[in-house]
Amino acid sequence: MREVVLDTETTGIEVREGHRIIEIGCVELLDRRLTGRHFHVYINPEREVEEGAFQVHGISDEFLADKPLFADVADEFMDFIRGAQLVIHNAAFDVGFIDAELERLGRHGCVADHCSVVDTLLLARHKHPGQRNTLDALCKRYGVDNSQRELHGALLDAEILADVYLIMTGGQTALVLAGQGSEGSSDQPGEIRRLDPQSRPVLPVVRATAEELAAHEQRLAAIEKAAGFALWRQMEAIEA
Repeated sequence: MREVVLDTETTGIEVREGHRIIEIGCVELLDRRLTGRHFHVYINPEREVEEGAFQVHGISDEFLADKPLFADVADEFMDFIRGAQLVIHNAAFDVGFIDAELERLGRHGCVADHCSVVDTLLLARHKHPGQRNTLDALCKRYGVDNSQRELHGALLDAEILADVYLIMTGGQTALVLAGQGSEGSSDQPGEIRRLDPQSRPVLPVVRATAEELAAHEQRLAAIEKAAGFALWRQMEAIEA
């Protein structure tokens, strides 16, 4: 299976107000292993970056002034993601912006015409209901090093999300071997940085609290009363 972990940065948060993409970052997974191929580009959005968005990613209008337009990089970008399963945190946001850019361009249709999508935010909410499931929160939960993430950046966030996704779905990350080639567009920042798996702490074992154990016992008692027995009790007796 070919997967592409993707992130974008934008001029603002509301696509319906005409906000545009200013950065795209992607890393490739093949059979759940990082290949070293990535796509990264900054884009001139032909409009100003809102102050609130600048505070998040630090990408200024001056920096973007000489960058290519989306129309200039669209074909290369679509070639990179075509046929892959996209892995995105809060996918509705990024896919909405990409689809708006493609509609404005008038070619390539929409993302759903070329890719399937996995939303890691929805996965995290299913696995960890009632908890914070931002990318930073997931990094802390799974022991992924995000110490270099002082500001949001599409390529760095995609790389971090790849590690989180593989751990969250039961896989392991693989280091890119020294000397392996990479592919990308203009403005790509040299070799992609890989996180050292030796720096990751062992995941903590979270044990039930006294209140949770008491609730568990109450539930078993209710089952025994209703059904005459509780399978869990039988399993405990076997283990004992």
